[in-house]
Amino acid sequence: MPAVIAENDVSQWADQTGVVYHFPKRYQAILTPGTQVIYYKGKLLDKAFADSRLSPSPHYFGVATIEQVHADEASSKGDLYAILSDYRAFAEPVLAKEGDDYLEVIPDSKASNYWRSGVRPIDGATYQRIVNKARLKPFEVREAEPLPSLDEFESREEGHPSKVYSTRYERDPKLRQQAIAIHGLTCKGCGFNFEKTYGEYAKGIIHIHHIVPLSEYQGSRVVDPEKDLVPLCPNCHSVVHRIKNATLSIEDLCKILRGVKC
Repeated sequence: MPAVIAENDVSQWADQTGVVYHFPKRYQAILTPGTQVIYYKGKLLDKAFADSRLSPSPHYFGVATIEQVHADEASSKGDLYAILSDYRAFAEPVLAKEGDDYLEVIPDSKASNYWRSGVRPIDGATYQRIVNKARLKPFEVREAEPLPSLDEFESREEGHPSKVYSTRYERDPKLRQQAIAIHGLTCKGCGFNFEKTYGEYAKGIIHIHHIVPLSEYQGSRVVDPEKDLVPLCPNCHSVVHRIKNATLSIEDLCKILRGVKC
């Protein structure tokens, strides 16, 4: 069953639209892998956010699909987060109300508090009614951040120079966005953060490292940005790929840096 997911202008979570969406555990049964979702924003409460919205009125502004759901280990309340795919933004807002009628069907039992729910299951007909009113933008393709030298951050299996361990995944723009949304922009090795050191000018700079060498995979494998990818600064990234026939583990990198296991 499809669902509507609310994105607040002010949130306790630093989610990225169409990439990661955090939610309380009470919505776990609604947001499962494969669920089609429609993004929704409520009424504008702070004019400071006016330029980042399609409308000050309650409206729908995009669609996506839930790809994976994970427990948020940083939460003491059992919160979860979803990894999303196939995000498409609306070119114009689809208002939640047309005249006296809402596009969503509000059950009588929830008439007084329906809009308080941040995640709302809807039937297929309601999903299509909303999407049919939208003009969908093309899928957004973002280029990966260029690295100084391709060879510098590759590790190869000895005797098989065509088998690159990790560069292909580290440069995938979708996986990069998901990994940053999950892990943040601080290096998992030395703890360096570009924005904290250089300010707003350097915000967003980080390399994404693929932990497991591709040579260890048996056939194709879905990369999990939570477990398989970590952010590293360029220095630490160079160190883990220094030896071409072996990728240094994050644990060993930490031992070198601190003399202790991460």
